[in-house]
Amino acid sequence: MAPSESTSNVSSSKFVQKLGAGAVAGITGVLIVYPLDMVKTRLQNQKIDSFGKLQYKGGVDCFKQVVAKEGVRGLYRGIVPNLIGITPEKAIKLAVNDFAREYWAEKTNVPEEQLAIQYGMLAGATAGLCQVIATNPMEIVKIQMQVAGSQKLEPGEQRPTAMGIVRNLGLRGLYRGTPATLMRDVPFSIMFFPLNSFLKLQGADENGKISFSTIFGAGIVSGVVAASAVTPADVIKTRLQVARKPGDPTYKGIADCFQHIVRNEGVAALFKGVVPRSLIVAPMFAIALFVYELQQRFLSPAVEIGSTHSATKTPVMMLDKN
Repeated sequence: MAPSESTSNVSSSKFVQKLGAGAVAGITGVLIVYPLDMVKTRLQNQKIDSFGKLQYKGGVDCFKQVVAKEGVRGLYRGIVPNLIGITPEKAIKLAVNDFAREYWAEKTNVPEEQLAIQYGMLAGATAGLCQVIATNPMEIVKIQMQVAGSQKLEPGEQRPTAMGIVRNLGLRGLYRGTPATLMRDVPFSIMFFPLNSFLKLQGADENGKISFSTIFGAGIVSGVVAASAVTPADVIKTRLQVARKPGDPTYKGIADCFQHIVRNEGVAALFKGVVPRSLIVAPMFAIALFVYELQQRFLSPAVEIGSTHSATKTPVMMLDKN
């Protein structure tokens, strides 16, 4: 076998391994934080009624109303399509970011942990761009199922199912709002991954080791910063992708949706659900990254946890109880 062919096979095997690790990491994170995602979607989609009031007074009130009216199962409405979609979404995001960082580190002839910020941002942007292939269909089904739980049914009417929504939307409909999804996910990844790498590096000890608390904390901080910054794009995406009911406004696109929200609800409405969104994304990514890197350690013994490029120079995660 030619050296180039052997290298290509090894590279393909590593990528498949990373995809698998990313899928498991994503599923783990979603299972833990999904109820908060339900609350976030309900808050973002609620609109002022004819009496000038909102249905929910905040995240806690929304949580209580969902449980009171729909039961605990209501908090997990739409989780099945979310789990189906999150598998390729997180797999693609984490694996592509890893490979892009490795690629640019080799191209610029530096260790991965010393990769220039602009290349780290480029790697994140590539990951965010690629993940939308899986993200958009998954999220539009999830959002429509989450919102459906808060709507009153007519006599004999049944709540929509995931397969029913997919059949109704069709392939083209599953990618409705894709520009808004890109507007959210690409900037998120541009901010999240470089900041996460920087914070982990800052927390490494003199031997290059990173404690559990440091790697988890880096994911939390990076997640809060990135998720908060792109919340307006997430609100617009939710409004564009939710199933419209009679009387709901019809948006012509991102700009029209943005103007409508600001004009009728104020600038603050662009940040609806920012707290639950931060509480969702931050721990989900912190958990997912930790599980991902943990798997990398067991699946690739030659590569230390915290590294996908250099086993000797990149910070290593210590599994302690700090």
